[in-house]
Amino acid sequence: MEIIWLGRNCFRLKGRDGAVITDPCPPSSGYRIGKQPADIVTLSLRDDPGYSHVEGVAPGARVLDAPGEYEVGGILVTGIAVSRTSDSRTIAFVVEIDGIRICHLGLATNPPTAPVLEELGKVDILLIPVGGLNALSGAAAQDVMTTIDPGIAIPMNYKTSVEKLELDGVDRFLRETGSKTEPVPRLSVTRSQVPSDLTLVVLEPRQ
Repeated sequence: MEIIWLGRNCFRLKGRDGAVITDPCPPSSGYRIGKQPADIVTLSLRDDPGYSHVEGVAPGARVLDAPGEYEVGGILVTGIAVSRTSDSRTIAFVVEIDGIRICHLGLATNPPTAPVLEELGKVDILLIPVGGLNALSGAAAQDVMTTIDPGIAIPMNYKTSVEKLELDGVDRFLRETGSKTEPVPRLSVTRSQVPSDLTLVVLEPRQ
């Protein structure tokens, strides 16, 4: 299974059974994701145009933007509502590809509650916002990451050289974790390669 970061909250998750694009971002974000081929598009905040640019995905993909359990071409997806404020929510998605459970936390602003953690279940790979502003800060993300305790954690939604939002850089989150991880262009992993101890991976946005 291969994971490529396209910018902001947008990843391409590709396995034997197909591909998933998460939270496609528009050109106004600073990232240009092109016209990504995919079987599934997940939208954690469908009313925010900065995270729901479905025009950035080739036609034919099934769009998921609500809680529920879904199966598309052998890919299992569970959408879980996560409260942001008293009157808004984001959707966290757990995607199972090639036997690997990937959790995309969306634009979570608070640590997940015990019922949400129970719904998330065992997480192999966690995609977690770390840049503050409209989602978790670096310090909060560190605590959430430790609580969920995935095999691999990948930060998202932070300031880069092209990002237009005034987010914090990933360095603040890395300081909280005590890590000096060097960015890599992609992550390729099989079920048997998921580490038992938490490993942090920083991806370079593909441009």
